[in-house]
Amino acid sequence: MDVAAFLEIRRRMQSGLLIIRDLTMESLPMDVSVMPSVIEIKNGQDCKMISLPPEVSLVPSSCRGLHYVPGDGLHLRLLVQASSHAKLVSAVSDSLKSKRNCTFYCQSCGETIIKNKTFLRVLSLPSENWSDLVDEWCCHPNPFKKSLFQPQTEDCFLGHSYFLLGTGSMFTESGFKILPSKSQGAPSENSGSVLNSKTNSRVICKRCKTFLGEGLSSDVTKFYFTELFVQPSEDTLNMIPRSFFIQRTVAQCLIELSVTRSTFRFSIHGLDGTVYILVWLLNSDTLLAESLGNVACSNSFNLFNCGMSSDMRSSEIKDAIKVLFHPCLKSRNKDLVDSWEKDTGVHPLTFPSKTCLELLLILSRSNASLPLSLRWMNSFQHPSGAVTVQVLTPGALGNHVITELYH
Repeated sequence: MDVAAFLEIRRRMQSGLLIIRDLTMESLPMDVSVMPSVIEIKNGQDCKMISLPPEVSLVPSSCRGLHYVPGDGLHLRLLVQASSHAKLVSAVSDSLKSKRNCTFYCQSCGETIIKNKTFLRVLSLPSENWSDLVDEWCCHPNPFKKSLFQPQTEDCFLGHSYFLLGTGSMFTESGFKILPSKSQGAPSENSGSVLNSKTNSRVICKRCKTFLGEGLSSDVTKFYFTELFVQPSEDTLNMIPRSFFIQRTVAQCLIELSVTRSTFRFSIHGLDGTVYILVWLLNSDTLLAESLGNVACSNSFNLFNCGMSSDMRSSEIKDAIKVLFHPCLKSRNKDLVDSWEKDTGVHPLTFPSKTCLELLLILSRSNASLPLSLRWMNSFQHPSGAVTVQVLTPGALGNHVITELYH
């Protein structure tokens, strides 16, 4: 008997959904015994024991709602005691601290982009539309209308998806190269704006030519969190798989914004202003665990497999965020995009276009790895629009996609 178990846990509620996968009607009836650390499945003389990760403890007496979902498996809800001690990949904003010596690496190839740099000041930038807010609050003309946040040589300014460095001539031996744009324009009033991206210089890695950021002026360079890996200079470089790095970086960005700005809906933009994905953050306290049966032999993408040996896959739980998302390429969901862009409760995030496509692929594959019953939310409604898990939308929607990102 080759079955698999999928366990989704809400840490704050201490509740879980257990799904016994890869079952068919022919395999029924069967006996399912739930113990604190083991699930036993019997079908006649055939018996399989599924061991849970050591951080997970089930409460057998709380089992309820056992039912069979065709194409999905046996569903069961119960109380779960769980904790996660996974070592998180530190966000760029966590690694960048004042008076700390750090080194910047190209996330794609590992090339050293900026070596042994110590900043005297590491400061957070205001919200992207700060200048518009000043207009609303001031009773006189905006005194900051033509002001730019320009870091000095020893400064680092942090945005939501990028950071600004005062570069100038200090990085003559750096690992990045600035390519002049065909039509160089003046920097926009808002340092975080994507409206001027076509006229900004392009910053690329000298080794692999990967796009890293933009030159906003001769002395200010913008780098994107998803393209650089930052760590203390004394640490040895430990390369992380690209898809793993992107999902953790984006997940941490969404969590931080949901906590600091109480915003849960996001539009993912490319540098040309194109909206690639609409995302609605549902929760950030999800833990996932899975034992692989036939799934291990399938060709389907499974995020549990990322960078792990087969022995580790069934013995660890992963922190995850659950989101709704809508892909918006080729004018898909155009009405929804227009509605969200007019909604001040939606926070825009800008990444390189290639990274937006990578993120969309990660979300789609993550969704495909979930049990069928967890992939969609039908007719999900929200006062300001429709949404899908791993897909965001205001208003009533037909189908919504559900996905988890690890962080």
